[in-house]
Amino acid sequence: MTTTQTDASAARLGNLQGLLPALEELYTDIHAHPELSMQETRTAALAADHLRAAGYEVTTGVGKTGVVGLLRNGEGPTVMLRADMDALPVKEATGASYASKVEAVDREGTSVPVMHACGHDLHVTWLVGAATLMAQTRAQWQGTLMAVFQPGEETAEGARAMIDDGLFQRFPKPDVVLGQHVMVGPAGAVAGRTGVITSAADSLEIRLFGRGAHGSMPQASIDPVVMAAATVLRLQTIVSRELAPTEAAVITVGSLQAGTKENVIPDEAVIKLNVRTFDEGVRKRVLDAITRVANAEAAASGAPRPPQITPLDRYALVNNDAAAAARVVEAFRAFFPPQRVRQTGPTSASEDFGSFGAEWHVPSVFWFVGGTDADTYAKAKAENRLNEIPTNHNPRFLPVIHPTLETGVETLMVAARAWLSPTT
Repeated sequence: MTTTQTDASAARLGNLQGLLPALEELYTDIHAHPELSMQETRTAALAADHLRAAGYEVTTGVGKTGVVGLLRNGEGPTVMLRADMDALPVKEATGASYASKVEAVDREGTSVPVMHACGHDLHVTWLVGAATLMAQTRAQWQGTLMAVFQPGEETAEGARAMIDDGLFQRFPKPDVVLGQHVMVGPAGAVAGRTGVITSAADSLEIRLFGRGAHGSMPQASIDPVVMAAATVLRLQTIVSRELAPTEAAVITVGSLQAGTKENVIPDEAVIKLNVRTFDEGVRKRVLDAITRVANAEAAASGAPRPPQITPLDRYALVNNDAAAAARVVEAFRAFFPPQRVRQTGPTSASEDFGSFGAEWHVPSVFWFVGGTDADTYAKAKAENRLNEIPTNHNPRFLPVIHPTLETGVETLMVAARAWLSPTT
């Protein structure tokens, strides 16, 4: 039992402490064997095996690699718990004994390193633990628990793939959809809010066309490298000069590719960028401005044709239902000490979790679980160095296992029990 739990609350969740060694082994195994988006066959098989062992009705291959487990336990509400499974094309630099050494072939046919740099390995383990303990304690609640292991969150296609594969028709409609994410923050702390909690996101590719030439003869070229550099710099002014200080947006250019040799001016340059917004009006203005800037810089350079702008993926806002969020927070405050339950502002990270609740027309709630060593976090905060802590998607991102592991299991169970009818 953790030092912050009462005997009564520990008993209500079952033998979490007894299950922790197996969960830690599962977590380190998944971390060491990450899989790219929509390729999560091994992870999905592990999740399905654990659900079957706990007595769930299991359906695999939903949306290609998604897994759905149902535990029907009498009359009562249906609660959906969701975890995402995919990893990122990142080379791990954590130095952990269970660090990934995996390489895989991405959808473009390129061999890339793979790492769980966003914590989805923990998400899978949390849901396995919660599903197992909910099955072991089914005498204490009534209703239906639906455990959903989702592929492809990092490419914004997994939730849509499961929905398009008949998720809404093949499984019972939940009364609430619940999910969570590990983030930088003191381990053991839980943070949430009512309303918008994660931003909308749009990813774009801008292909700029020039005219190649020898590096010694720039006058014969229309240089797409200079065109791309000017475009990148001008894009930074959209937020600083076209939005009011009260309007939030982020524009990040994550990739600029042009040419292969230092003395050859290439024909093309490719920019890939990402936009985060919290308001649909702001989103439209930013996207329109990006198109305007790209076209204007191409025209200013005398480009032979306008740039080609291609949407890559899109995430909608995740919006926590007010009544459901209040219910979750009340349950958390009843279970955890006050200092462990915190309010957070909207984050510019994005998620496709919101698709389930929004398209199923049911309330959904999403929250964050801290994964940073509490002393490390406190020291960095005191020294105003929080930005130096490796964030999600960083090659050195590695949540501390304890108490992050047990906290994530507890939060899922406590939130689910806020809806599932207690037995009398």
